[in-house]
Amino acid sequence: MDVNQAKQEHLLALKGDLFSRLMKEDPSTVKGAESLMLGEMLTLPQNFGNIFLGETFSSYISVHNDSAQVVKDILVKADLQTSSQRLNLSASNSAVAELKPECCIDDVIHHEVKEIGTHILVCAVSYTTQSGEKLYFRKFFKFQVLKPLDVKTKFYNAETDEVFLEAQIQNITTSPMFMEKVSLEPSLMYNVTELNTVTAGDSGESTFGKMSYLQPMDTRQYLYCLKPKPEFAEKAGVIKGVTVIGKLDIVWKTNLGERGRLQTSQLQRMTPCTLTCSSCSERTMDLVLEMCNTSSIHWCGVSGRQLGKLSPSSSLYLPLKLLSSVQGLQSISGLRLTDTFLKRTYEYDDIAQVCVVCPFNGPDS
Repeated sequence: MDVNQAKQEHLLALKGDLFSRLMKEDPSTVKGAESLMLGEMLTLPQNFGNIFLGETFSSYISVHNDSAQVVKDILVKADLQTSSQRLNLSASNSAVAELKPECCIDDVIHHEVKEIGTHILVCAVSYTTQSGEKLYFRKFFKFQVLKPLDVKTKFYNAETDEVFLEAQIQNITTSPMFMEKVSLEPSLMYNVTELNTVTAGDSGESTFGKMSYLQPMDTRQYLYCLKPKPEFAEKAGVIKGVTVIGKLDIVWKTNLGERGRLQTSQLQRMTPCTLTCSSCSERTMDLVLEMCNTSSIHWCGVSGRQLGKLSPSSSLYLPLKLLSSVQGLQSISGLRLTDTFLKRTYEYDDIAQVCVVCPFNGPDS
């Protein structure tokens, strides 16, 4: 073995070791893949497999004339059948005048999948032979569209008009995801501040580190603070009645670089309302408060709590909070006061009526 050959083998060994170490450190690599040949890793899948909601389905369609005849008036159609609709994905719906032997008609179709479930790609070809006979055939390709992410949200109402939103995003696929962007598009009345960086400012380091991968079945929490815009901040009564907060915009990439995007529907919180109740009596009473929820009004707090004794002609003011989960005119009902001395219960229904409104937020609201 000469010196040059030894150097080449040593260099190859270094390259191989470097590649192996990079593969082991890459969180998107399947365990044990560093021992495979590079050619095996670059092999494309042989079937459609599964596609995830929010990704773009792309397909290359080729119609080949493998006969010895020239065919005419060739029309190629590609439709995508879902559970609710049938979409025409053909780039052109006009017929090709003729197709010579060993020639092809090629087309590439794209479609952003927006439904979960079974999808069927229907490729139909019609043509006319030299003898004038019109022939027709179809081929079907079935694939599944799965849900890639599970999104859960929690709202925290501050003592001020600020609202904090926690979004929990879980990767429910079997492969790692590169989280390219997770942002909150606020509604008309709010400005939003992302609280997902270690330091303040746009150049701050992400709390999730430099490697923004989300492993299968892992969950990540994103936090946002919403503040009323200056023109609405002075209208305290109006801003407290706002239920629409905004919508999440999530962009990710999978192992082979496929890009996916999901946008949630408008996120809504239940609006807190403050109610003050007074109780007056001409005799001493020992009261217990019970709060009964209705289909649209939900009381916050502990039901069945002791309020203590009330002397004659005295008053007790109780700050209570309730949440409305339905828009429109709602009746506040469901308060019960029980006098333990007389074993008598007083029912308070239709205490007041409130109008729960949702502000207009453009064509997507």
